[in-house]
Amino acid sequence: MFNADLLTSAKVQDFIKLATKKKLDALQVSTQLAKEFSNEERAAIMDYMALVPKFREKFGIENTEFLLCDKLALEQSTAQDIGRWKANLWPSGPEAVGKTVHDLCCGMGGDSFFLPKELTAIGVDLDENRLAMYRYNSSVMLCASPESSDAHSILADVREVAAHSNATSDAQHADYFTIDPARRAIEGENQRDLRNLTPTFEEVIEISKHYKGGMAKIPPGYPICEIPRGTEILYIGSRTDCRECLVLFGELAKNPDHVRAVMVDKTGNEIANWTFARDEKREARNESEQSQYDHNYELEGRDRIYRTSSSESDLPLGGISKFIAEPAPVLLRSHLFGVVALAHDETTHLISPGIAYVTSEKPLPAPAFANYEILESSEISTGAVRAMLKSHDIGKLTLKLRGVKVDPDQEIKRLKPKGKNTATLFYTRLDGEKIAILTRRNEL
Repeated sequence: MFNADLLTSAKVQDFIKLATKKKLDALQVSTQLAKEFSNEERAAIMDYMALVPKFREKFGIENTEFLLCDKLALEQSTAQDIGRWKANLWPSGPEAVGKTVHDLCCGMGGDSFFLPKELTAIGVDLDENRLAMYRYNSSVMLCASPESSDAHSILADVREVAAHSNATSDAQHADYFTIDPARRAIEGENQRDLRNLTPTFEEVIEISKHYKGGMAKIPPGYPICEIPRGTEILYIGSRTDCRECLVLFGELAKNPDHVRAVMVDKTGNEIANWTFARDEKREARNESEQSQYDHNYELEGRDRIYRTSSSESDLPLGGISKFIAEPAPVLLRSHLFGVVALAHDETTHLISPGIAYVTSEKPLPAPAFANYEILESSEISTGAVRAMLKSHDIGKLTLKLRGVKVDPDQEIKRLKPKGKNTATLFYTRLDGEKIAILTRRNEL
């Protein structure tokens, strides 16, 4: 049972500070807590203690500060790097003075933490525990007084609040909204079904009509063809992941009917972005293809190939060229890697249907792609691969997989590379058939 009063008490927070300072292990912590707390309270405190270093890192707060959350609320919340970048999407300065944002399905408040300071945020949720988190965290992150935090939160169904948002005399009035409808499927579990959101995406579209503008966070794998025209679609992540898909509505959609992929660093500064007009042909895929993509299957057989975010209209098929490249995750999720690659090198193509390794005659631009120079290729058999490694004197090996199912660590141990050089080995498919491609990373 979540107990906000317990976790925010000075007694508990002082204990956590002391336990952290003394570097107490789990047994020592449990023993100390048993002297003053019930078994249920002790379990709640220990679960919370495991989250403390995680939320401090995620939101960039001081080692002495506390936020209120549970595991699921922390997992669902927007981290500081994405939050700081998203702040650029909102009105700021004089034009934002006096404007209000409804943080719908507010959770612990991550989408309000990094709003421009001129905007006033109001958290809305149907869960009293989430609102308790929002109020407490607002006082920490936004330096709001407890009275102000209480006034800037609403316990209600977000659909009902949205319906009254454009009534200028209503206490629930707001100009803009942000919403994360990826709620829990059952208690303690995150929602994994892309279409089973609460509110549904169709309801989010209706909600958007009551505001001047806003943004909705949806799973990055949500079918782009179901997102309405007139919106702007953003995929945001780092060099190694794609963490959010945002749909921008109304005044916030500065580039309607466009798709944008954005890569940010740990502080929220933009590394790169790519923007293209929406392409119905690129977006079109039937339900079976989308299902394969969503579930990340790695299936055996020429006709049962794991499909990625590529689509057959993105790039042509061909043989192996001089380089093989991995697209950045934000370009994979946004379906833009094909057009980005072709804009740089018209020879770029896939080597197997639906597998997002691309090959070209020259390196593709970084950071959009990680490039590898191809040294040699062979069939995937122990003898053939070992011979290839020996001929290039390979001793340190990284194994990358798409369309082939093996345990990378076990496979490297089995191959027993013994040379002096370093290489990256791809296990993938060439026109549906398994192939091993030996490469070295191109750093240019």
